[in-house]
Amino acid sequence: MVNPQSSGNRRERQIERRTAGAVAALVVMLAAAAAVAPAFQSTHPLTGRRIANVMGSGGADWLERPERETEENVEGALNAIGLKPGMTVAEVGAGTGYVALRMGKRVGPNGKVYANDLQPEMLDLLRSNAIKAGVTNVETVLGYATDPKLPAAQIDLIILVDVYHEFSQPQKMLQGIRAALKPDGRLVQLEYRKEDPAVPILPDHKMSVAQAKTEVEAEGFKLDSVIETLPRQHILIFTKAAARGAAAGK
Repeated sequence: MVNPQSSGNRRERQIERRTAGAVAALVVMLAAAAAVAPAFQSTHPLTGRRIANVMGSGGADWLERPERETEENVEGALNAIGLKPGMTVAEVGAGTGYVALRMGKRVGPNGKVYANDLQPEMLDLLRSNAIKAGVTNVETVLGYATDPKLPAAQIDLIILVDVYHEFSQPQKMLQGIRAALKPDGRLVQLEYRKEDPAVPILPDHKMSVAQAKTEVEAEGFKLDSVIETLPRQHILIFTKAAARGAAAGK
């Protein structure tokens, strides 16, 4: 005869072993995830600048607001940075594509635009806007907080429009951007002027020229020029600095 109590005990021990095994597996998975998860920063170590929160897809309407051209003169910014037909360019943090689609029209059918964003919802909106605008030379790219996922050494110009200040891992993103640029490629950064208290933007979403220069040059770039023709933003143009030892190809 089977002892019901001993049978129940065996079942309990089996359940305990399975539970213990599941807990151990979960601990291992969490440890592995912690090992690869990026250590998000709250401030930049070189400048002490507080890193701003990322605008979610709920802010898409603000990116497409009718008054944006008057406030920012986006077309004037694109005129200033020397886009030419046939160029391969990219926008990191492209959002709804307000800038990327205008770049697509300027580089023409023989050119290409990589439109990067962290948020799939933004890229969905961008693709929809591209169809409405009849722009067919823009390729969307879903990136990471530590990697823009752009093709290596293929891009003539990468633009960051009011987005660098939101990078949670700015050093790694700049390294990825540098790797994507051709040897003579340029990085263009637009940021609201921190130096001007009259610019109606939250302080964390502004940057000074000095902050941008310090942070970006530390990752293998050289500030080539600053253009101050826009109503509210700096245009900062960086080139790739000469590689230094182990930093070559960075």
